[in-house]
Amino acid sequence: MNAMTLLLALLAFQVKHLICDFIIQTRYQVDNKGFYGRPGGLVHAAWHVVFSIPVLLILTHYAGLIGALLALEFLVHYHTDWLKARTQRLRGWSQNDSIYWVAFGADQFVHQVTYIAMIALVLRGL
Repeated sequence: MNAMTLLLALLAFQVKHLICDFIIQTRYQVDNKGFYGRPGGLVHAAWHVVFSIPVLLILTHYAGLIGALLALEFLVHYHTDWLKARTQRLRGWSQNDSIYWVAFGADQFVHQVTYIAMIALVLRGL
């Protein structure tokens, strides 16, 4: 796999993340991510999985590998969002608190590292 393909996949993950986390995410999803098992958080993580399919197809057509990566992404994305939202809710952090933005940045960092890990796993053939 050449470097341009890897860069294209990374760019596609960035666009996918922008769409799922900032454009199509609803208030219902945001408000429910901090409560384990509520549909809002599950739907949000599912949208990420759906939008990752075309990105992964840039890298591989092996259905088993794609399925494993999508399951991994769902679990990591869901639990990362749940932990951040739950912690913010229980601690009463708001956008006026600097710790809120630290948590927001850490959440986004975990998502970005997940995409790098997914690409690395494709390169290794899982």
